[in-house]
Amino acid sequence: MIMTLEQCQERFAAENLNVFVPDFQQQMSEAALCEIIADFDGVIAGDDPFTAKVLKIGRQGRLRVLAKWGIGVDAIDLKMARQLGIFTSNTPNVFGDEVADVAVGYTILLARQLHKMDAAVRRGEWLKIQGTSLRGKVAGIIGVGSIGQAIARRLRAMGMEILGYDVQPIDPAFCQETQLRSVSLNQLFQQSDCILLACNLTPQNHHLLNQAAFAQMKDGVWIVNVARGGLIDESALIPALQSGRVGAAALDVFEAEPLMATHPLTQFDQVICGSHNSSNTREAVLRVNQIAIDHVVRDLKRSAAGELPE
Repeated sequence: MIMTLEQCQERFAAENLNVFVPDFQQQMSEAALCEIIADFDGVIAGDDPFTAKVLKIGRQGRLRVLAKWGIGVDAIDLKMARQLGIFTSNTPNVFGDEVADVAVGYTILLARQLHKMDAAVRRGEWLKIQGTSLRGKVAGIIGVGSIGQAIARRLRAMGMEILGYDVQPIDPAFCQETQLRSVSLNQLFQQSDCILLACNLTPQNHHLLNQAAFAQMKDGVWIVNVARGGLIDESALIPALQSGRVGAAALDVFEAEPLMATHPLTQFDQVICGSHNSSNTREAVLRVNQIAIDHVVRDLKRSAAGELPE
C-alpha cells in the first residue's frame, strides 16, 4: 500500500488533494467508518461497508464523492448515495486478465494438486498424485463479463468445453469465438465438471450456490470462486464437501473476511483457501489507482459546480 501511494503522490499534489489512509485489514467496519467519514470530501473505497448509516453521517459532514476501487459495488448503498447527492463510481473492466489468471491457476491446482506435492517435497517426502486431465471436461462460468470472458478464453485454449450463464445476453460473437454455449443456470449446474464464479454479488444472487444448487450438481464437482464470498452459502457448502457432492473447492473469497483459522472450511484437505487477492498485481493496482483518482477529481469538480448525481 505504501509503495502504491508513493507512486500517486505527484498526482495528489497536482490536484491539491490531502490524503489520509486509515489502518485496517481487508476492509473497515461500519463502526470505524462512522467515526471518521464526516471528515472527508471524497473516498476511494475498497470493500468497506458504505451503508445508509455511514453515508448519512458522511453527508452531514463533508462527504460528496465515493469512488470504488475495483468492480463490485455490493458493499455500497447506491440508492442512499443517490438520495443524499453523493457521486459514486467504480472501475469496471480492469481486472479481467488478472482474475482470470488466478481462476485458471486454481483450476489447475484442483486438477493436479501441485500445492500438495510442493508441501510434501519440502517435508522430505516424494508424493505422487494421479491428477485429472482438463481437456474434455466441462467448465461452467457464472458471469460472462470481462472476467468470465477472460476465463473462458483461457480454459478453451486448454481444451475444456465451456458453458456460460449470465443475467444479460452473452455476446454471440464471443460465443462463436470460444465455442461457449449459453445455458440456463440449472443446465450449468447439472452439466459442469467445474463451476467458476465470476459475477457481481447482488441481493438477487446472494447464496446462489446453496443446498438446492449443490443437489443438482454432478458428484465430485469442483467449485472455484474468484467473485464474492456471499455467492456461496458456506453452511451448505460444508456438508456438500463432506458428502463428496462437491469434490473440491478453491475459494479466493469468503462470506466473512479475513477467514478465521478455525473456520470449518480450513479443515478440508480438498479446499484451497485464498485471501481475496486475485486482482492484486503491481500493474493492475497502479492502473486502477489512476482511474479511481481520476473519478474522485472529476466528481469533486462536478459537485463543486452544483451538479447532482445521475
